[in-house]
Amino acid sequence: MWFKQLSFYRLSENSIPSTGKLSEVLEKRPFSHCMGLDWFSEGWVPPAGFLVDPVYPVRDCLMVALKREDKVLPAGVIRDFLDAKISEIENTELRKIGRKEKLELKEQITDDLLPRAFTRSGRLTAYLDTRRQWLMVDSGTASKAEALVSQLRDALPPFPAALPRTKLAPHTAMTSWVADGEAPYGFELDAECELKDPGENGAIIRCTRMDLTSDDIKQHIANGMLVTRVGLIWRERVRFVLTDALQLKRIQFLDVLQEEASGAGDDMESLFEATFTLMSEELGDIVEALVESLDGLTDEQLEATSQPVATPANPETGSTPSTPDGGDDDVPWN
Repeated sequence: MWFKQLSFYRLSENSIPSTGKLSEVLEKRPFSHCMGLDWFSEGWVPPAGFLVDPVYPVRDCLMVALKREDKVLPAGVIRDFLDAKISEIENTELRKIGRKEKLELKEQITDDLLPRAFTRSGRLTAYLDTRRQWLMVDSGTASKAEALVSQLRDALPPFPAALPRTKLAPHTAMTSWVADGEAPYGFELDAECELKDPGENGAIIRCTRMDLTSDDIKQHIANGMLVTRVGLIWRERVRFVLTDALQLKRIQFLDVLQEEASGAGDDMESLFEATFTLMSEELGDIVEALVESLDGLTDEQLEATSQPVATPANPETGSTPSTPDGGDDDVPWN
């Protein structure tokens, strides 16, 4: 269950639900298989096979898992059926099929094939760090991470969650680290980076298994290239690649952490809890350290995430419950 990638979102201080509340709303939105003419289905499942509840709480963290199932219906299959149907009509009725009729036939064939299509499924794990005010998603793909956030917003409106906005741009900081040959406190440069010319259609150089303090790298930076990805090692415990979108890619939890987790017990439940505890502590520390190295969150985001969140109107009465002063302030969403 070690996360392999990470996208993280800032949460509003007063919008983080309790364990009971989160379980209650997610239980009303369970996963169900993709049926009929649906192309996909999404819903919440227990984060591990031995669990029953959709929320797994450990210390200050609440783990959840969103499962998605997609119909697999290749365009080539639809095209083959369509071509066969067109040939049949043209040979039988001795006429040509027009564009509009082709589109209608294509829709009809798709509807006929969809209920019989194969399905593929996957799930996305995340957790709410209630102490540090972060939502951590095991994905480096923006669309997948945003899909999970969207489902939480639907279940817990308004659930303000925004990508972090730091005072110092990540690419500016990463370029400085590589140019100086030194990462911020707690980190060390690994052997991988990506440099990009900021101009339109600029060149991209990807370096792997290379000393990032070499003169070649520094010369590229001196020529105006920016570092958009850089490999980092956190306290000899976690290795990852940081992107200019503040995502962590290819996370590796090193042997010292693996050994700590494996020593927690032999049964699955103990091992799962120990792994989650160690992982969430390390990732939380990494995110906090990275944000600090970028001069912290912007004042606007800090102010927005510390404001009370307005409660949506009661659908039965149409009224909006009273909120503390400032509760009607808009909280920016990503």
